[in-house]
Amino acid sequence: MSINEYKFEITEEKNNTRLDSALAILIPEISRTRIKNIINEGFVKINKIQITQPSIKIRSSDIVEVLIPEPKEVNITAKDIKLDIRYEDADLLIINKSPEMVVHPGAGNFDNTLVNALMFHCKNKLSTIGGELRPGIVHRIDKGTSGLLVVAKNDNAHIFLSKQFAEHTIKRIYEVLVYGRMKPSSGQISSMIGRSKFNRKKMSINTSRGKDAVTNYNTMEFFSGKKIPDMSFLECRLETGRTHQIRVHLSSHGNPIIGDQIYGKQNKFIRDIDPEFKELLEGFKRQALHAKSIGFIHPTTKKEIEFECEKPKDFENLLKTIKKLKF
Repeated sequence: MSINEYKFEITEEKNNTRLDSALAILIPEISRTRIKNIINEGFVKINKIQITQPSIKIRSSDIVEVLIPEPKEVNITAKDIKLDIRYEDADLLIINKSPEMVVHPGAGNFDNTLVNALMFHCKNKLSTIGGELRPGIVHRIDKGTSGLLVVAKNDNAHIFLSKQFAEHTIKRIYEVLVYGRMKPSSGQISSMIGRSKFNRKKMSINTSRGKDAVTNYNTMEFFSGKKIPDMSFLECRLETGRTHQIRVHLSSHGNPIIGDQIYGKQNKFIRDIDPEFKELLEGFKRQALHAKSIGFIHPTTKKEIEFECEKPKDFENLLKTIKKLKF
């Protein structure tokens, strides 16, 4: 059986579960959206019967067969966009993503994404498991967030890395600036995260149909002064990697990330705020969130490797200004 075909016998644990939900767990290297499309297109059978409804409930002892079709030809153009490559070998790349870059093509942007740049750099030698719009993409970082992510250059590497993400063994550390003081100064935020009932573009902890999410945080420095609002510089270690996880968790904790245009709040301009800092804060239109490091087991050597990168200039400048004005 090739790596594009799967066959499962459903256990009692998954009895009465939605087909797409079950397959998202059984095949973690493939996105839930692509799984739905595969079902809709007739590539899934239950007990030899073709199924085209993602919401159908499966039963224990059902035999589910899945064929992952070859990616369709789509008009995604390779583009010579400068990449900050921190490591590359035959299996993978480590990219330091700039905050303004979008990871993969989507509505309104099919030409200036990380995928376009990777297609030019790798000459189409990228994994295909992520689908035609996401070649090589094992995980993503939001637009507005900077830092490291790993890209797979072949399907075997993609599967091996995806398994580590699914098992939460990937080591990821983020640096972040938030409003206020974290209480306690170090701790863990654990909740379900799912789509907001009120805004489908946002994620929320107030959901009964989300996924477990765990963020560990540590206050590296607290800033307070007469000319600045209270702020904290944190390191966050992810145990899971849900969409917008750190942003949602910190906002729900009462400490939104500085500059976050979705989960933040209006800038807190105190009386006698330093004018230079006020101008800097007003101009910071992205979340002050940086993927500082990533570590994992290499798919071929089976050795643990880890990478780290510096904060981008705008983040570093904001932090230096805050340190200068504290007390």
